[in-house]
Order: sequence, then C-alpha cells, then structure tokens
Amino acid sequence: MSVSVTRLDLGSFGSLPQHTRKCVFWEVEPATESSRAAGMTSAGRTDFEPYESEFDKEAWISGLLLEWGACGQVAIESGTNSVVGTAFYAPPNRVPRSQHFPTSPVSHDAVLLTSIRTEPGYDEVATILLDAVLGDLIRRGVRAVESFGLVRNGTGAVPFESVEGSGGLADELELWSDEAIVEVAREILDDPQSNLCTSCMNDASFLKDSGFDVVSSHQRFPRFRLELDEGLGWKFEVESALQKLVVMAQIDLAGRQQTAVPVGAGPHRSAGAVLRCQ
Repeated sequence: MSVSVTRLDLGSFGSLPQHTRKCVFWEVEPATESSRAAGMTSAGRTDFEPYESEFDKEAWISGLLLEWGACGQVAIESGTNSVVGTAFYAPPNRVPRSQHFPTSPVSHDAVLLTSIRTEPGYDEVATILLDAVLGDLIRRGVRAVESFGLVRNGTGAVPFESVEGSGGLADELELWSDEAIVEVAREILDDPQSNLCTSCMNDASFLKDSGFDVVSSHQRFPRFRLELDEGLGWKFEVESALQKLVVMAQIDLAGRQQTAVPVGAGPHRSAGAVLRCQ
C-alpha cells in the first residue's frame, strides 16, 4: 500500500468520504443543530441525520482557508487515488463544539485537533496523518495541540488516578457500545438531544500512544495536550527535502532505464556489450 498525504483544499472537498464531507458535529453550534433537527421532525422529515450538512462543512473549511490557513490533511491511496483518511484541526474559537465538553475549554495557546478519521482497513494511516498535522503546525509556529479523547474502553485507555472509584468504572467501560456511549454523553453533556458522533472523535488510547498528555481528566472525555517544540521544525524541513530528493532520484532512474539501449546499437560502440543502469 502506498499512501500520500496532502493539505485539504476546496478543490478536493468533493472527493472526501461521504461522512467526512457531511458531518458537522464539530463545526456547528449544538443548539443550532438541535433546533434544525426539531424543525425537520415537525416538518415530517424522517430522513434527517443529526449533524449532517455538506453546505455547512464546506463553508467552514472555506472560511478557515481564507482567514487562518490549512485546516485539514488528506491521505490518498495511490493505487485507487481514493481518500482513505482525513485529519481536521483549527483554532478552538472556530470549533463551536469545543465549548460543550466537561473538560472544556481548550487552552488559548493551542490548536484543536478535532478528528483523525480513516476508512476501514487503513487504521495505520492515522499516525501518518497526525505527523502531517504536527509538521504543518510546527512550521506555522504553533505552540501546542490539544484534543478531546473518547474513552471507548477501560483497559489502558487513559489514566484514571484522579477519578474516584476508577477501577470498577474502567472494567465496566470495556463492555460499552457506541450506542451506550451516546446515551451517557447525553447525561454528561446535559443535553437530551445530543447525538454524539463517535466516529468523529479521537480515541483516547490513540492520543495517549501518540505522546499526548492528559491535562483535564474525565471518565469519558479527557482532554489531551501535546507540546510542540519549535526546534523540531528543522526535522520536518529536512525530512521533506530528503523525500523530494528520493522522488527525484526515482524519476531520474526510471527515465534512464527507459532510454537504455544496447551499446552496439550506435556508432563507435563495442558489439555484445549492453549498457545497464543500476
């Protein structure tokens, strides 16, 4: 499998997977979304999906690209040229949902990593996307990245030392399904209309394994933080330059192999010898 990662722009918006293209769980104020859902229901719409608006998602991306810069990274599988993963990030004041967690608010000096989402069978792409996000933010001088984690199970997902009676709770969480998580979220977030999008939240275990530290503990929605060392900027620049050199070398090698001809085919060449390019 060969995967390349590139910054998201409006030109590639239409190629995003359907859920990623339409879900505005992070981008729309929950109160606004609840009102819209109620209006759709009263109008007799039964096909309305919570937090679904392709128009709002595209408008959110467009606004950030104009006012702040890149807010997404896209992983593309070279064989099929299809998008197999996405990552979104933005200043917390541009993410309405970030104000509605029990571990809110996000620190003023941090950019919020809202979600890293991969298609089935491409779980390993999540790490590649995270590296692309961190590289972009380091080059832009961002000090730290924060993210709300979702504890999907209790085994080693996130330290519970500060939570009273954590041992039993951790064991119980192992058995909870996404549907159960949504029900609990409605109570925790004090919103009976809440429709938590579990697929658009980052797993607490992934954030922990990626070097993030818990800065606000919670049984279900801990907030994580990763400090970005400005001195690491050179590393990403060097790696990028080396990657370009490798690609150029491969192109040059392929070109020379295509033009290689038997030595005896032209004048002043010895018969029987063949030019080979290694």
